[in-house]
Amino acid sequence: MKIGIISSLYPPQVMGGAEIVVKKIAEELIKKGYEVFVITTNNKKESLCETIHDVRVYRLPLNLYSIKEFHKHHIFKRMLWHLLDLINVKAYGEVNEILKKENPDLVHLHNYKGLSSLVFRAVNNLEIPFVFTVHDYSPICVRSNLLNGNGEICYRKDPACKLYNAIQSTIMGDKVDVVTAPSKFVLDKLEAEGLFRNAKKIVVPNPIEYTPKRYNKTYDTIDILFVGSLSKHKGPDILIKSFKKVDSENLRLHIAGRGPMEGELKKLSEGDDRIKFHGFITGDELQNLYRIANVTVVPSIWYDNSPMVIYESFANSTPVIASNIGGIPELVNDGYNGFLFEAKDVSELSSLIKRSVDNPSILEKCEIGAYRSCKDYEISCIIKRLMKIYMSCNTNLTIKKLGAFN
Repeated sequence: MKIGIISSLYPPQVMGGAEIVVKKIAEELIKKGYEVFVITTNNKKESLCETIHDVRVYRLPLNLYSIKEFHKHHIFKRMLWHLLDLINVKAYGEVNEILKKENPDLVHLHNYKGLSSLVFRAVNNLEIPFVFTVHDYSPICVRSNLLNGNGEICYRKDPACKLYNAIQSTIMGDKVDVVTAPSKFVLDKLEAEGLFRNAKKIVVPNPIEYTPKRYNKTYDTIDILFVGSLSKHKGPDILIKSFKKVDSENLRLHIAGRGPMEGELKKLSEGDDRIKFHGFITGDELQNLYRIANVTVVPSIWYDNSPMVIYESFANSTPVIASNIGGIPELVNDGYNGFLFEAKDVSELSSLIKRSVDNPSILEKCEIGAYRSCKDYEISCIIKRLMKIYMSCNTNLTIKKLGAFN
């Protein structure tokens, strides 16, 4: 079977967890003997085809600038970027040509911002079996995160958003065979907006590389970890405010990441030597932080889908304290592998941190739950689930060609 994967970004170009997920799936499929190619964007002005770990990667420059540089530009240039992304005929043509050349048995689309909504048309017009994995809210939100300009959850769409979504919905159509997402919350949001009515909808968690080893922790100092973008919707300021309310020398906060709030957060942390900023780190350095951490905090204030930081934390036997919002409660089982608190509630989060310091045995109990939880997300198990979905799509296409369906 030849599988074509379409994704806005592909490593080493990374903005979030979705790109890491795509890479893991592509390379694991190769290991299982399948042929895989990836269509993605390029941050340079020329097209490029390269092979990375036996995965053939087509990198295409398709817009005014790379999606990674989106927030660096003036609002009018961003509006033009969105307009071009919506009806990018060049993107349609280039993706269409690659699909014709490769002739895959199935296309698995992940994030498509920067590639244009017209990639849906390119796949549908060639009648290729089609799976779409939703990592964010792009199908129903121009910002992809259901947040307004102030970084708060948007409950009402303005006329411009409604028009944008109507055009996008028309372009995408309703010919996806299966829509998956790592959380039911996201699938329910799409269904509420009337998208992909005829597609089968399946929850497929994000994959992790499971290590059959439970890491032992120490409790002389309680190490708290935050990993992610230092942006308002991730809630790092909520964590710092909560942390500073706990008066204990037996406590450390490690912040790993960069983002637009970095300067503000460092100023907020002034005078507290227990808080350390590590910057953007990956690989062994990040894994070591997960392993020494007694708890990872995910203080999101947006409808977080299924944060990779939770999966990675569990894989290192580290429980999670997280906001009770979006798809997070589908991963964090209160009292088993971590604890939930009301999003934005500084006092409640502070109480949970203090409780962890005063009684670390509750964390030790949750370490076992975290370790057991990650077995459900081991990559070989996820690939088996995907292969069943892929095969069902091929069967459906065959039936349609035989005329069993109109």
